[in-house]
Amino acid sequence: MQFVIKAYDGANCLEKRMTVRQRHLENMAKVDGKVICAGGLLDREGNMKGSLLVMEFESRELLDAYLKSEPYILEGVWQKIDVDPMNVVILNGEKVGT
Repeated sequence: MQFVIKAYDGANCLEKRMTVRQRHLENMAKVDGKVICAGGLLDREGNMKGSLLVMEFESRELLDAYLKSEPYILEGVWQKIDVDPMNVVILNGEKVGT
């Protein structure tokens, strides 16, 4: 099952985000094959204000277990997180689902 995760940084967290970013990227690399796409959400000035991830896990419980190891959560960068199930149909211009 695929999930879309929209995570928003707390106020004045850009510096903390940048300090923790390498650990965040290393943590995502540990779940090889689970990340469909990921990137930073930008404000009007082009600064990161949050993250958007599309990930695939067998269940919401497994996604939640992964999120418990997420450095942006552990270090208090992400303050608001929305998770919704998603059905990826087209990926990089190719139909991959129904």
